[in-house]
Amino acid sequence: MTEADSRYEPERRRPLGGDTIYRWLTAGFGLLVLAILGLMLFEMAQGSLPSLAKSGWSFISGKDWDAVQGNFGALPFIFGSVVSAVLAILVATPLSVATALFITEIAPKKVGGVIASLVELLAAIPSVIYGLWGVLVMAPWLQQSVQPWLIDHLGFLPFFSGAPFGASRMAGVLIQAIMIIPIITAICREVLLAVPQSQREAAVALGATKWEMIRIAVLPYGRSGVLGAVILGLGRAIGETMAVTMVIGNSPLISMSLLSPAYTMPSVIANEFAEATNALHSAALMEIGLILLFVTLAVNVLARVMIWSVTRGAKGGVA
Repeated sequence: MTEADSRYEPERRRPLGGDTIYRWLTAGFGLLVLAILGLMLFEMAQGSLPSLAKSGWSFISGKDWDAVQGNFGALPFIFGSVVSAVLAILVATPLSVATALFITEIAPKKVGGVIASLVELLAAIPSVIYGLWGVLVMAPWLQQSVQPWLIDHLGFLPFFSGAPFGASRMAGVLIQAIMIIPIITAICREVLLAVPQSQREAAVALGATKWEMIRIAVLPYGRSGVLGAVILGLGRAIGETMAVTMVIGNSPLISMSLLSPAYTMPSVIANEFAEATNALHSAALMEIGLILLFVTLAVNVLARVMIWSVTRGAKGGVA
């Protein structure tokens, strides 16, 4: 066979190399995650069918939750979860970002390293420990000191009206904020450390003060990462179960007051699923879990969209 004829000879199949095997393995693992998510959705939807058939869309808008009479409405739990998580983010975000800025930009390296280690240690504490602390320390303190003061001075506002219940939405918000501060702080710290040192030096060379350097050179560069950290903290707050269950009061009421007891979707599932009185009760709890899953997925999708829009806007500004 001549050299010219060998050009047209079909290429022999080569054995699979390491790169090809690795590519197929990683693709398989990625598909496995999607398959698990799809299986969870299928099983939860199937378990929710009796409740869906009986209540339909009124399950989401209903306010009554009576397992004996078979009346189930999830609106108090959805309201409690969303409001508590959003308020917790509003409390935790300034503290977390400020702590990350102090660690990376202001504190000496040794001091910042110690503080960062302590913050990461807080993230490793089990949620039940936070719950015990909330029940034994925080809730009595709120009931005896903070809430009476708020009622006396700000009781004319609907947010601070009512009796001083220690176990309340306020306690749930604070315990959620305390639990997500380490997560947001740790991610923000890594994001800020990734800012090129040349940007800081350029801002200082132009005469910027420390705060001006942080405002014009550090925060704009890391804002997409900070936003992602905040959304991850929001997802954690929405799904938090044990600690919130112990301090929020567990009352299916819709109230604007932070002093009144409340209920969340994870809390009602944790409290009632093992003691469900009948199949319809179990299906209603399963449907709440399905709603919680969709809310969590929606939060993650919103995070990706917001990060994409912020990143695109930053690139457009640079261009």
